[in-house]
Amino acid sequence: MMPQSRLTKCEHAGSAVSSSAHPSPVDPALAQLDKRIGGLVVNRFTYRILRTLGRLARPKFEPEGVTLEHDAQTAIIRPLERIGTGALILFHGGGFVLGEPADLFDKAAMFARMLGVPVICPAYRLAPQSPYPAASDDALAAWQTTIANAPTMRVDPAKVVVGGYSAGAGLAASLVHRLRDVGGIQPAAQLLIYPMLDDRTARLHALDTPRHRVWSNRNNRFAWAAYLGSNATAERQEYAAAGRRTDLSQLSPVWLGVGTCDLFLDEVREYRSRLVAAGTDVTYQEVAGAIHGFDMDDNPLGHLFTQAQLEFVRRFVS
Repeated sequence: MMPQSRLTKCEHAGSAVSSSAHPSPVDPALAQLDKRIGGLVVNRFTYRILRTLGRLARPKFEPEGVTLEHDAQTAIIRPLERIGTGALILFHGGGFVLGEPADLFDKAAMFARMLGVPVICPAYRLAPQSPYPAASDDALAAWQTTIANAPTMRVDPAKVVVGGYSAGAGLAASLVHRLRDVGGIQPAAQLLIYPMLDDRTARLHALDTPRHRVWSNRNNRFAWAAYLGSNATAERQEYAAAGRRTDLSQLSPVWLGVGTCDLFLDEVREYRSRLVAAGTDVTYQEVAGAIHGFDMDDNPLGHLFTQAQLEFVRRFVS
């Protein structure tokens, strides 16, 4: 059977003219989000402050139609009405230097309600305090724990989808590579939402000039340097950067989504092309005028983007 690459209805016919070096204009629907957080600066002077501000600014989570159970390592959001027999593991974003599971509680609750399955949001150690392979090892441990606890959670281990946002999506992609290499139970599918895949993007200083909102290449350079630690690149660190993986065969089906104003546009397009060439089933969505993290706000583009993710994941967890 030939590999498939599905394009969703949200992909704009003219979006191919955009690139990381030449992002398209920001969609007017995202103007308020852009104004509020578009100029985020993440560096060695600000990342600690941003961690604190992120906690203080996060609205209180109000469970509706779900229950929340969490400890220091993992949060599990369960729907009150169970429909599917699978589960979804979601890793938070933050460039490997920011964020925590609570950032995803609202999104995870939405997935849990709409899909009728548990959503697991694991914590992972952050750089620069804990560089690679700390986060990768934590992601593997989260997978192993989920599979080990599948019977008590009433989850079919063959129907567990792994995914994430930004750096969390890159972590999920690398986890799938690692699981493919070690064998055993594999994820049913991958949900990669504007994934942070390739440290080589950060070395392209020409990308410092374009106006990439929310996550700039200067932020990117600091984050990758923090994550890789004493190593200059991910070249010799097999599961540090999913975009460097050469063998993309025999991987779980993938949903990939990114906006045309996102710094990661080129690396996501490249990853998609190589996945398809390797025979992996890919569903791809490119949203014209969308900035990084645009679906975390209440806007029409984000709603359609999320709906496409739900439709994909439902195929594997039902």
